[in-house]
Amino acid sequence: MTADDFGLHPAVNKAVELAHRDGVLNAASLMVGAPAVADAVTRARRLPGLRVGLHIVLADGPAVLPHAMIPDLVDAQGHFGSAMAWDGCRFFFLPHVRRQLAAEIRAQFEAYAATGLPLDHVNAHKHFHLHPTVLSLILSIGREFGLRAMRLPLETGAPLSLRPWLALLRRRLGAAGIAHNDYVVGIADSGDMDESTLLEALTRLPAGVVEIYMHPAVESGTYVSPSMTGYRHADELAALLSPRVRALLDEIAPRRGGFVDMLALDMT
Repeated sequence: MTADDFGLHPAVNKAVELAHRDGVLNAASLMVGAPAVADAVTRARRLPGLRVGLHIVLADGPAVLPHAMIPDLVDAQGHFGSAMAWDGCRFFFLPHVRRQLAAEIRAQFEAYAATGLPLDHVNAHKHFHLHPTVLSLILSIGREFGLRAMRLPLETGAPLSLRPWLALLRRRLGAAGIAHNDYVVGIADSGDMDESTLLEALTRLPAGVVEIYMHPAVESGTYVSPSMTGYRHADELAALLSPRVRALLDEIAPRRGGFVDMLALDMT
C-alpha cells in the first residue's frame, strides 16, 4: 500500500504518518521538489518502517532545477505544465529538450540521495515513465543512485491504447534487471479510494504482487493542490485507517510491505 505525492503539502505528510503508524500504509513516494518536502523527510526519518521511494515529477508540479537551467521544460515559476502528449513529443524529437530532461531527472535523484533515505522504489507522477524516453533516462541515471524497483502501472482492465506501452515497459524493466510489481490498483478510482471502494478492490485482487496506491491527506481537493479538484484525500486516509480494511488485508494478504519487502530486494 503506497501513498503518492509525499511532500506535496503538510496535509499529505501528516496523513502519510498517521496511515503508516495507525493504519495499513506501507510506503510513500516522495516529490523532492515539492513545497513540503523537508517536513516529509523529517517524518520519514522517524518512521523507520515506512518504505520511501522517488516520485519523479515531469508534469503538473515543481521542478528541482531553476527555470534558467531547463527553460524548455518549465514556466517562469519553475513548474511543469500538464500537456503531457505535447511534452512527450518534444522529449522524443528534440535533443536540446532531452538534455534538459536528463538534467532534471538527475537533479531529482540527487535530491533524493541527499535526504539519506533508502530508495525503495521509483515511479513518475502521472505515470510519465511509460514514455520510452523518460524511461530510458530514469534507467540510465537511476543505476548510479541504487535504482532497483519501479512501478508497473498495469491495472486490470487497462485501456487497450495503453497496453502496448505497458508491455514495452514490462519488457524493458525485465531486460534492465529492475524489479516491479505485477499489477496496480488505484488508477481507475484515483482520488476516490474511500473505504467501500478499497474493500471492493481487495475482494478482487489479481494474483501476483499488487501495489495499491492512494492519495491520502487530512484535507481534500484543492486545499492540497489546485489540480486535484474532486479528490477525496480525507476519505482515502479514512480508508487506510479503517479496521475493516485492516481485517480484510490480514485475511487475504498477510504479507505486506514496500517493494524491498515484497520483491526480496537488498537494501544495503
